[in-house]
Amino acid sequence: MTQADPPSLLRLATSLATEAGALLAGAIDQARTSVTTKSSITDMVSEMDRAAESLIVGRLQDQRPDDAILAEEGASAPGSSGLRWVIDPLDGTTNYLYGIPAWSVSIAVEADGVTLAGVVRDPSRDDTFSAIAGQGSWRNGVRLTPRPVPTLDRALIGTGFGYDSARRAAQANLLPTVLAEVRDIRRFGSAALDLCWVAAGELDAYFEAGLAPWDLAAGSLVAAEAGAWVGSLDAAPTLPEIVVAAPPALADPLVALLRRALGRDGCS
Repeated sequence: MTQADPPSLLRLATSLATEAGALLAGAIDQARTSVTTKSSITDMVSEMDRAAESLIVGRLQDQRPDDAILAEEGASAPGSSGLRWVIDPLDGTTNYLYGIPAWSVSIAVEADGVTLAGVVRDPSRDDTFSAIAGQGSWRNGVRLTPRPVPTLDRALIGTGFGYDSARRAAQANLLPTVLAEVRDIRRFGSAALDLCWVAAGELDAYFEAGLAPWDLAAGSLVAAEAGAWVGSLDAAPTLPEIVVAAPPALADPLVALLRRALGRDGCS
């Protein structure tokens, strides 16, 4: 097994995310010409998703050929080093294709299922969020620290929706109960950014059902290392696990609210 050096792994991840972000930003105008769908008609993938993934994976295989890879668009590989890279080459494809500036590149590296380091690059705002397990998280090199936490009724909450129509309907059914108890809800369309915005205090909390490993790996580490509680609760039969990210003071009331919205009492 290769001895992991999280700072050097983070430097590599940051370099790759920055390069992939520049590639994507330079191709927005022509990206709509190569769109197909995956799991449903709303689950879009473009040539640029694949191009960004190919760039990242190619660089990793050149520099760290013994590491495993798990990437959203399928360019995955086994490894022998004990390390695995978890990659979302374009988180927020719909936003990207419509010219909405809320998309990102997410890269994390893990060992034995534990994320060691991660980076989320937001080219639209020239933001780089990064974290190392046990060492904190940063935005553009500035350490992220906990912000003042509002009460739940004054909290701005982020969420998201899956691509399957039945899952979307189940997710939408949560909103009347939640919306009545919080300041407002936002749906931006990039889970990685939502998690980073919780870390930076631009969202007070976030929840979403059915996220994939590449949605979560880097952003959840950024949020946790900034002081947020990141955890999950079992959802209703029509929904998969719900991930929650919130400052500790908001986590319990938000989880209780979500359980009430799901029709259940008690704590997670």
